[in-house]
Amino acid sequence: MQEHKIVDAMGKACPLPVVMTKKVLDHAEDGEIVEVHVDNEIAVRNLEKLAKNQQSAVRSETVGEKHFVVFITTGEAGKAGDDSSAAEDYEACDCQPAENHTVVVLRSSSMGNGSEELGKTLIKGFIYALTQLEELPEKIICYNGGVFLTTEGSDSLEDLKLLAEQGVEIYSCGTCLNYYGLTEKLQVGEVTNMYSIVEMMAGASKIICP
Repeated sequence: MQEHKIVDAMGKACPLPVVMTKKVLDHAEDGEIVEVHVDNEIAVRNLEKLAKNQQSAVRSETVGEKHFVVFITTGEAGKAGDDSSAAEDYEACDCQPAENHTVVVLRSSSMGNGSEELGKTLIKGFIYALTQLEELPEKIICYNGGVFLTTEGSDSLEDLKLLAEQGVEIYSCGTCLNYYGLTEKLQVGEVTNMYSIVEMMAGASKIICP
């Protein structure tokens, strides 16, 4: 009999349902079922995205007014037994409400002036702190030395992947990746161009640039 765990995220504001579920999935055995209860469809979509990113099977049910249940079967065992089309039909859905257009701009793999070693510690702490915010940014844009944060070898990849799983859009400048020889080493997010970067920054309601 498959192991079964329940996550009660009813009444929890985004991104808490995803955060709570990921903590359970991180300690779940292969083939274990995690049953998540939420009260909105946005949470359902984000949980489907989380399952897809973790290579797990997923299906959802509506059991009442403002009551949805998402079933995630972990690992390849769950994936092999998945008869639903949820992963194929998945549509990316931002965790944040439509009016949120906060953009975080990362221009360097270090933060502030002075000690480079201290700067790298600070930027790692800054990105981790983003994962703990109740209201996540809509987008993160990386250019120049900032592209080192989204590529192979970055100490912040785990935190950036968590943000991506929660609906944050992450972009790295293609020209910058090419300049540093990192084009094939991108690990999270998408490649973008300067025109799109200008559009995203121009349309932001708030820009955070550490």
